[in-house]
Amino acid sequence: MRVLVTRPQPQADEWVARLRAEQVDAQALPLLEIGDPADAGPVRAAWRALAGEALVVFVSPNAVARFFALKPTDAAWPAGTRAGATGPGTSAALLAAGVPASAIVEPPAEAGQFDSEALWACLAPLRDWRGARVLIVRGEGGRDWLAAALQAQGANLRFVEAYRRIAPRLDAAGRALLADAIARPAGHLWLFSSSEAVGHLGALAPGAEWTQARAFASHPRIAATARTLGFGHVMQVGPAFSVVLQALREG
Repeated sequence: MRVLVTRPQPQADEWVARLRAEQVDAQALPLLEIGDPADAGPVRAAWRALAGEALVVFVSPNAVARFFALKPTDAAWPAGTRAGATGPGTSAALLAAGVPASAIVEPPAEAGQFDSEALWACLAPLRDWRGARVLIVRGEGGRDWLAAALQAQGANLRFVEAYRRIAPRLDAAGRALLADAIARPAGHLWLFSSSEAVGHLGALAPGAEWTQARAFASHPRIAATARTLGFGHVMQVGPAFSVVLQALREG
């Protein structure tokens, strides 16, 4: 069984390396590309005003990477500003970027899922959110559930778009890998961490037969999207590497 990692780069290659180190036959087939924001000015402005934020929410590791890529050279994470992370990958990216662990708010490891709802369960009891300044760092568009929850509690909310999500442009190796997965659907297992990535697969392979294919999906919405595309065997598996590895070993 070959495992196909569909995360954007460089995350796809990082996962492939870790899986191969565990003797898993893994290949990267990114179904989502991350591009620079159309205008970097708002991100730089957000950094200049960061000290006034009670909370900065990062929706993904890509949000962290792109936001910090535009950090002014003399800037530092301000004391007293919390960083919200929707999952362990985002938390790891924040730690790598230099955000103190004490500033990070994330769902606990035993949470049933890692998303805006799980993060809000951690944020809601922390303080009275009336009048608190909150910045949400995301790509173009995105879900607004957490924003609505914070606004309902009186938070002063704004967004900054630190990156763009782009449909993948497969090279020759990627096209060959996709063709093999279509020809031998039962011989591949797809790792999906984005509903948008599943949609891109449908666009890349219109009419493909997926009823014999297997997929792990990191969230119920992603699992539902994979089933809608036609995947016959979809299992919801948490996004943490250790959880995915255990599910692979259990077959």
